Amino acid sequence: MQIRIENLNKIYKGGSYAIKNLNLEIPQGMFGLLGPNGAGKSTLMRILVTLMKPTSGKVYFNDYELSKHRREIRSMLGYLPQDFSFFSKLKTYEFLDYAARLSGMKNGAARRTAVEQMLEEVGLFEARDRNANKLSGGMKRRLGIAQALINNPKVIIVDEPTTGLDPEERIRFRNLLSTISDRDVIIILSTHIVGDISSTCHNMALLNQGKLAFTGAPEELVKEAEGNVWQILATEKEYLEINEKYPVISTIPIDGGWEVQVVAPEINGYQGKQIAPNLEHAYVHFMENKLNQWSNA
Repeated sequence: MQIRIENLNKIYKGGSYAIKNLNLEIPQGMFGLLGPNGAGKSTLMRILVTLMKPTSGKVYFNDYELSKHRREIRSMLGYLPQDFSFFSKLKTYEFLDYAARLSGMKNGAARRTAVEQMLEEVGLFEARDRNANKLSGGMKRRLGIAQALINNPKVIIVDEPTTGLDPEERIRFRNLLSTISDRDVIIILSTHIVGDISSTCHNMALLNQGKLAFTGAPEELVKEAEGNVWQILATEKEYLEINEKYPVISTIPIDGGWEVQVVAPEINGYQGKQIAPNLEHAYVHFMENKLNQWSNA
């Protein structure tokens, strides 16, 4: 399975671009789509799931072209939108059964078996008789991924799935997606949370202002930041200066001051050392240093 995007544009009234001249190939497995809020990620997701038509360009799911084979492509899709919601009066089991019927599962016995198995898989079996609107935020997101998976789609698209979740639920959700990615599917994870990409995805793309800024393995983006990440031991006064001069990634209080991680080519005499970058460092480095190279293109 492969998705191929060719010269894709989405232009709104007034001439503003949500997506501009996007060319991208998305292979099988977990694929991360990273970028700041307003980068065009949600617009791209809505185009891929046939909820929005592009202004121009083509999208292929294998040999199916989106503009010509919308019904066939919809049958391949599972979608968890950022604003996922459900009927408040339905129990967890009832909602998932309803979603299964909407996805085309007509056989009642097979559907009941699939619903029970899916509730077990996402850790909601014990909550199957609870009203869906009474679930916690993390459980609601798990119910959302369950409805996206219920009919074994070939392409699963999740938009900002961990926003608002506590750290434990965020890890649980990412682990669930990683388990699913072992199947013969494409999972597109669209997020502005760098940790969601670094812990789950082997391939990624970075969008900004509707344009493709980077595509490749996360490790390739990390490599570009080597030599540009520093850990500084700073006094209170130095910390205030550093916060004005450099992009600060993290701060940890220590005796007599702060341990600060920054992204910069040099640190101009502060007491510190270079450290190995991670994807969060690399993302900030890329946005700080390469933004002007392509945002004005």
